[in-house]
Amino acid sequence: MDFQVVVLAGGTSKELIPLVSNEVPKALLPVANRPVLSYVLELLEQNNLKDLIVVVEGEDAALRVGGWISSAYVDRLHVEVAAVPEDVGTAGALRAIGHHLTAHDILVGVVSGDLVCDVPPGAVAAAHRRHDAVVTAMLCSAPVSGPSDSASSGGKDKAKKPGRYNIIGLDPTRQFMLFIAAGAEVEKDVRVQKSILRAVGQMEIRADLMDAHLYAFKRSVLQDILDQKENFHSLRQDVLPFLVRSQLRSELSLDGAQAEENGNDKAASLDNKVMLSQLMANASSQSFHEHGAMGPNGFVPFPRKTHKCCVYIASKSKYCARLNSIQAFSDINRDVIGEASHLSGYSFSAHNNIIHPSAVLGSKTTVSNTLLIPVGPQCMLGEGSQMGDKCSVKRSVLGRHCRIGSNVKVVNSVIMDHVTIGDGCSIQGSVICSNVQLQDRVVLKDCQVGAGFVVSAGSEYKGESLAKK
Repeated sequence: MDFQVVVLAGGTSKELIPLVSNEVPKALLPVANRPVLSYVLELLEQNNLKDLIVVVEGEDAALRVGGWISSAYVDRLHVEVAAVPEDVGTAGALRAIGHHLTAHDILVGVVSGDLVCDVPPGAVAAAHRRHDAVVTAMLCSAPVSGPSDSASSGGKDKAKKPGRYNIIGLDPTRQFMLFIAAGAEVEKDVRVQKSILRAVGQMEIRADLMDAHLYAFKRSVLQDILDQKENFHSLRQDVLPFLVRSQLRSELSLDGAQAEENGNDKAASLDNKVMLSQLMANASSQSFHEHGAMGPNGFVPFPRKTHKCCVYIASKSKYCARLNSIQAFSDINRDVIGEASHLSGYSFSAHNNIIHPSAVLGSKTTVSNTLLIPVGPQCMLGEGSQMGDKCSVKRSVLGRHCRIGSNVKVVNSVIMDHVTIGDGCSIQGSVICSNVQLQDRVVLKDCQVGAGFVVSAGSEYKGESLAKK
């Protein structure tokens, strides 16, 4: 296909401190002991999309990400790594590399490079081409998460709940996006233009779908918006809503939407808007893109010249999640060694776990979800790691070359590489970054410990973020 693929790999995300640092940018955070960016790159490779631009915020982060890609994907992918300034946002990142974009259509996948999924991007591209759309967004079921904002992985004794990400209005065929409220708008009273309802007759409102940050854009339209709307910072919160709002206008005229963007739309008064709770569904099942307009005096039978904002809704059987919070980091690590193990790329044992052959287990140590078998499911123990006697590990990922003492309990946690854990420690629902040292008898529950931090003997913490100043 005539698509360029742009992977927006972010930099050092504030939402992921202390997990990220100058040494470990977001794209290199480990999911089942592999950088999260590897899941995106291998998904693209499997779909024969091998010519990529990877955009990274910050020169240092770009060097680290580029170095890793060069060593991991030599002779497999052709990747150009482009550094952009920090905090420019997803729209700003694309604006900064605009001179690299030459194809007719651009498959922008995957924003921030943090998507872990098994949905083929080619399906999104095909839907985009089929409808000759200006943008096609992939939507998926909102992932089920743990109960809190901490790093707890939501064990069996804790309730799980789906996240609320967007309010999305779809046409009756569920192929076109008619309305979207994202970000802070989701928490407000959301109002919909009556002109939308007159045009389509019926709109299905969904609050259970997540914008997966995988888009196909028509290049010329995207670049016009980025050039003319210099204040646009985010694809999801600025560019996509703008395209959706303007699609009912004749042709795609950026100038025609200027009044709305300047705030003059308020002059239309609330009489021209309705609350979502007031929406009444009519019997229409036709796509408003394919038929005449519904004017104030009834149906107007002339061909409508609109641009199309399309959606591709992934099957509920597919896995789709974004690593955009500490909670999501824990959830995705849990899933990739559990229900979504097919994404890990590893060969699992007969007990559905991954224990590296070089790992050493002490006597009476169980790495399990149950004590009935010596090595159980939903755990991972990395290369060269050693565990002392009488340890218990459940539903957790342990990295490479870790040194674990005796009588240590690890539950629902992620422990990165080169971590030292003293005797008698208890770790639950926590994330321990690389080169951390936990001295004897440390107790951590729902905590994050930044790289290189030392936790003194006998300390107890709950819901804390510990990191070097």
